[in-house]
Amino acid sequence: MNGGAVRLQGVVKRHGETTVLHGVDLEIQAGEFFVLLGPSGSGKTTTLRILAGLETVSAGQVLMDGADVTEHEPGLRDVAMVFQSYALYPHMTVAENIGFPLRMVGTPRATIARSVEDAAARVSIGHLLQRRPGQLSGGQQQRVALARAIVRKPRLFLLDEPLSNLDAKLRLETRLELRQLQRSLGVTTVYVTHDQEEAMTLADRVAVFMDGRIVQVATPREIFRRPSQVSVAGFIGTPPMNLLDATWQGDAVSIDGVAHPVGARTEQPREVTLGVRPGDLRAGSTGIPARVEYVEELGDHCVLDLRAGAQRLKWRADGHPDLREGDTTWLSFAPASAHLFDRAGGERLN
Repeated sequence: MNGGAVRLQGVVKRHGETTVLHGVDLEIQAGEFFVLLGPSGSGKTTTLRILAGLETVSAGQVLMDGADVTEHEPGLRDVAMVFQSYALYPHMTVAENIGFPLRMVGTPRATIARSVEDAAARVSIGHLLQRRPGQLSGGQQQRVALARAIVRKPRLFLLDEPLSNLDAKLRLETRLELRQLQRSLGVTTVYVTHDQEEAMTLADRVAVFMDGRIVQVATPREIFRRPSQVSVAGFIGTPPMNLLDATWQGDAVSIDGVAHPVGARTEQPREVTLGVRPGDLRAGSTGIPARVEYVEELGDHCVLDLRAGAQRLKWRADGHPDLREGDTTWLSFAPASAHLFDRAGGERLN
């Protein structure tokens, strides 16, 4: 499997009066595991379907390995897609389902049999080849869909929320296997999900979609540490970042008249949104006064919902702080853990 570099240039997609994608620019390197992440309706699945050739563009270009494939039919693009629903043929055996793409292009029978066995072995379903999809669990059907996609050795592997129908434990296992499979095949993979944990664990790089636009492209670590927009900050993280109205002046922000040092300086006072991750908050005898509204016990840590004046906060505390609903505490944060965003435009300032 060679090649697989992808470029989208100024891709616009309209459905009648509605614009679904507003000029998307994206570059994906050959062999990369690239995740399109965003909430429902943000444009990520539409982008994947445009890559597959299942949707046309209203404007812009799709390039694969430098060649313009914008007008190419799906069959001419050398891509394989795994859908959320798996889309298996119920009347065919597992072996026939996996071998179907090769049969469609007239591959000799003996070659198909060898390729099917190899693809099935890669996803550990060699023992299921004579069964039909109706006799398989959800996780096994998922593997058949993966084997059918890799059997053709495509240059681009497209996955649309492929784990969303699995239970939590199976999702974790399959995620790990999927990453190992992609590494062993070396195939460029574009994966759509709204699940940020999935994105963070699988991706080499992530494109975050919001309202039909890409707002940040970076490694998972960079997106978590330095979200470029307040919309990304409020979406990434479990629980997501606390976002508080504040005024930034000098090297501190003030919330409800109380100053808190931050690791950046401004000469002119600015109205900002202060972002602090729930895990970066600390309880003590000074800081933001907050009343505990709810304590969520999660084994080795707990998440507390608090109210600070008119604003709500979440605090992720290791262990079990001695606080109950109705208690008041004071929350502070290290200056370096403050994220500052422009209140009006939402872009990062520090």
